Amino acid sequence: ASETGLISGGSDKQLILWEWYGTVTWNNQLVKSIPLKGHTEAVCAVDAVYQADEPDLNLLIASAASDSTVRIWSRHGSEAKCIEILQFGNGFVMDVCLSFLPGSSVPVLACGGDDCKITLFIQQNGQFQKTLILPGHEDWIRGIEWATCGEDLFLASCAQDCLIRIWKVCTKSKQIPEIEDDSIRLKENVFTVKDTDTTYAVTLESVLAGHENWVYAVHWQPSFSKDGSMQQPMRILSASMDKTVIIWEPDKETGVWLEQASVRVGEVGGNTLGFFDCQFSPDGSMIVAHAFHGALHLWKQATVNKKEWTPEVVISGHFNSVEDVKWDPEGEFIISVGSDQTTRLFAPWKRKQETEVTWHEIARPQVHGYDMRCLAMIGRFQFVSGADEKVLRVFRAPKNFIENFSNITGIPMEKLCSYQSSDLPEGATVPALGLSNKAVFEGDMAVQPAEDEETFNTISNQYPEIYFQPLILTEPPPEDHLLQNTLWPEIQKLYGHGYEIFCVACNNSNTVIASACKASKKEHAAIILWSTSSWKKLQSLSFHSLTVTQLAFSPDDKFLLAVSRDRNWSLWRKQGLSESGPVFSCCAYTDKNTAVHSRIIWSCDWTPDSKYFITGSRDKKVIIWGQCDLSVSAEENMLDSIKPCSTVLDAGDSVTAVSISRVLTPDGRYIVAVGLENGKIVLYTWKQSGQEPAVADWTTCVEMDNSQSHALAVKRLCWRRHAGRAGHNDQNSSEWLQFASCGADHCVKIFNVNRFAL
Repeated sequence: ASETGLISGGSDKQLILWEWYGTVTWNNQLVKSIPLKGHTEAVCAVDAVYQADEPDLNLLIASAASDSTVRIWSRHGSEAKCIEILQFGNGFVMDVCLSFLPGSSVPVLACGGDDCKITLFIQQNGQFQKTLILPGHEDWIRGIEWATCGEDLFLASCAQDCLIRIWKVCTKSKQIPEIEDDSIRLKENVFTVKDTDTTYAVTLESVLAGHENWVYAVHWQPSFSKDGSMQQPMRILSASMDKTVIIWEPDKETGVWLEQASVRVGEVGGNTLGFFDCQFSPDGSMIVAHAFHGALHLWKQATVNKKEWTPEVVISGHFNSVEDVKWDPEGEFIISVGSDQTTRLFAPWKRKQETEVTWHEIARPQVHGYDMRCLAMIGRFQFVSGADEKVLRVFRAPKNFIENFSNITGIPMEKLCSYQSSDLPEGATVPALGLSNKAVFEGDMAVQPAEDEETFNTISNQYPEIYFQPLILTEPPPEDHLLQNTLWPEIQKLYGHGYEIFCVACNNSNTVIASACKASKKEHAAIILWSTSSWKKLQSLSFHSLTVTQLAFSPDDKFLLAVSRDRNWSLWRKQGLSESGPVFSCCAYTDKNTAVHSRIIWSCDWTPDSKYFITGSRDKKVIIWGQCDLSVSAEENMLDSIKPCSTVLDAGDSVTAVSISRVLTPDGRYIVAVGLENGKIVLYTWKQSGQEPAVADWTTCVEMDNSQSHALAVKRLCWRRHAGRAGHNDQNSSEWLQFASCGADHCVKIFNVNRFAL
């Protein structure tokens, strides 16, 4: 049967059978999904086989869940139902696999679980009967898989005892009487199927020892069609917590199973925990594996030396909620931070002689021990980030990054030379017991000992002080390189907040940073201003009584806006300069009597002319305020002159992010992006028409459909400063605008907006 079905199980306690019709183009074909409900706990393993009589109609499905049961489902036509429940008492089944007994159409089910035994069930009279138990493993079984090879059926199993076992099932001919002799033979487990009156023997074919930690997955190379019959290659792939993926195959002469190739990831450094699962590509020339943190690793077999596997470019991204995203001031890359404790940098990859531009993660400047919360760019190759700790950390790009950034994006080094000073470090490394990225200079790099030199296997040799190795890249780096060779050195820590950092902003001239932390009292809710030249604290701005949720400097740097959990906003005006830096004072605010928002204000932003600002709140309201008129002298309070300039826009759901484009529509309207708690993003335009706010000032332009929106709350929106598309030849054309969004669904998205179509 053509593979047009996919079965998935999840922590939502159900299975879903997905089927697609027509030509398999992934983006716009018809997909039908059938939910299978019945398990009372999370589903942890699924398998399915087409039944021989009507392969396109009949599907037999087995699923194991944390409710200590294995359920058997049957799909006939478009109907699917549970036909049997196998109980496992207090035990858990970790993996299930279905196949057919050799030379028959009798289904056989293998279950492996926490009793360290493999249980075989054979379907007789429409019911699965417990037929055989295969002992041998000494710890929980993590993976099992059948493969049919000629007349025989093979079963591979792996467990937390670090071993892989291969079992063979074959038909036993009745004629030959057992000859009693003293030769050593493998113990056979024999069983007979009543329906077909055939006897089968199960023997242990081999035990593979090579992994040094739990083996989580074992898979056969997929069978392929050759001269009209299906061929099963005798090759196995296994993935383990010891950070290796191994390919096994029997030796051509002796038939003994041996390790053919082992690919190891990131020997050192990086918070990796080893591999969870792996798969061969259909033709066996590539391997994909995924690590504990959801990162994918891809290797390709070398064309000349078949035993050599090289890492390939693969998609990557955050594996937990993405909390903040920012464009670099030139609009050539984006940086995001997430609850997965990483800061990641994405840029467009410009291939030579090709027009196609794809975005990839090209660096991971910060791998932290705390969940990341916010960041702000300080100029081109410098940023400050805040996590669930009291400290802000400042990072600067090393030399190795700037060179590779130029190679991958195709931006000539001449353009980046102003950022290339001679005293820049090569890269950064995290010391064995540290949290801070320490700069690595040219003289620091460890000299690799020559092959023939005997290196004493001392502790210091096993755990080198410096993991960083500079590489010259022309394409996005693979995962193991991202983990340890793309860190940015930390150049400063900023101490001053009493609780976890919540938001941070930098002004447009890159001279002042504003930050705030979580707070339940007024004294902790103060905003701290820092100088980027001396890294000293400039000022503490106290007004709000609860956490300040976002900060925004006006494009002309004359104002600082803060919005808070206390449902109010405050506006701070630059009064002048002290010897240490600018001094801000509060010039306008809302309070209990003047507040329009009735719930937490999550987000705020400025119009490009610094005249108006926007606030978005959990009460579903979006409001534009103004005008921020500088002609009002400092003595007179601006309090009276700033009021809502727009009607209250009802966004239909809690507003979690707002952002205004720096470029207007051709007819001079502001372009506003609004992100909602349900994941939707809506684009509006707004322009003040008269003295009084009017509903007609707002126009809804684009409401993203589900495929474009986030699946969970939008956390942050950020427009590219200039018109044009990053990485494209039209990167300065006035037709296109771009904005980035990030969400609790682990995604960072980049949208192209045609401003003439708005």
